Amino acid sequence: MIQPHSPLRLTIDGNALVSNWRWLARMSGSAACGAAVKADGYGIGARQTVRHLGDAGCRDFFVATWAEAEEVLPHVGEASLSVLHGLAEEDIAHAAASRARPVLNTPLQVKRWRERGKGRPCDVMVDTGMNRLGLSAAQVAEGLLEGLDVDTLHSHLASADEDGAMNSRQLETFMAVAAKAPARRLSLANSAGICLGPDYVFDLTRPGLALYGGVPRPEAVGNIQQVMTVEAQIVQRRRISAGDTVGYNATFTADREMELAILNVGYADGYLCRFSNRGRARLGDGFGSVIGRVSMDLTAISVDDAPQLAEGDWVELDFDLPSAAGQSGLSQYELLTTLGARYQRVWS
Repeated sequence: MIQPHSPLRLTIDGNALVSNWRWLARMSGSAACGAAVKADGYGIGARQTVRHLGDAGCRDFFVATWAEAEEVLPHVGEASLSVLHGLAEEDIAHAAASRARPVLNTPLQVKRWRERGKGRPCDVMVDTGMNRLGLSAAQVAEGLLEGLDVDTLHSHLASADEDGAMNSRQLETFMAVAAKAPARRLSLANSAGICLGPDYVFDLTRPGLALYGGVPRPEAVGNIQQVMTVEAQIVQRRRISAGDTVGYNATFTADREMELAILNVGYADGYLCRFSNRGRARLGDGFGSVIGRVSMDLTAISVDDAPQLAEGDWVELDFDLPSAAGQSGLSQYELLTTLGARYQRVWS
């Protein structure tokens, strides 16, 4: 049967992904460098990400939920896989039989695993100031973890992308908790945390954003490569006159004759309304601006400088993550993880 084509595609550069991981591994020094592959590998495809990074030498992977773990377990080989959200009551039977490890976050999760985890190893998250997930330092000091087989003690930096006193406060708290916790390994640094330097890497790092082309701190500029290219086909090319308006609510009025290309992409595909009148697409050596409001499935761009473009041609949106974040005001994380299912994902 002939399959319908998609007018949207993500081209994913596996070599760039591996290059980014290798730079992060070098920055991690003697610590093992893992990979966060939650949210379907930040939108590019978790299974393919695991295979590429596993072949490059990555031996520690992280997902958010047990459903995500099931997706990637067949592809991790002998590598470690940790489930960051721990385990709900509904997860116990599955988790106890899985090769993946829960990251225990609450006293109730600890109780569940102690009673029904069959003595298997686990990881533990301790809160050092983010107040999101994790046991308190006091709970660890009181012996809550005694008798558990803890592989890795984790915490998470709240503001590693900024220079500030909170980073050092969290580091000091983590070191104090670690001195009282029965764990084989310690893990604190995400992508930005790795860039903070050797004091933060401990035994295992957990990069996510920078693997996929995000630049979390100035230290990564020039070292992190763009991994993903976003392209859409032209549905229609049209000319508008001075005074014509474009898109919903007429947020753009032409001050001259203009050539537009209407692209087969919109906010339903993760090209969000924040790009309205602000985003841009690559046109040879230059760029064409997004004109008017981004619709659910369509976006207009100016193509005065690209007379060769016609209906059915492909156009690359400017989705270099730091650049696109500046255009839209969205975080680099949001830009990656909101890209929808209608894209054909092509690995190169």
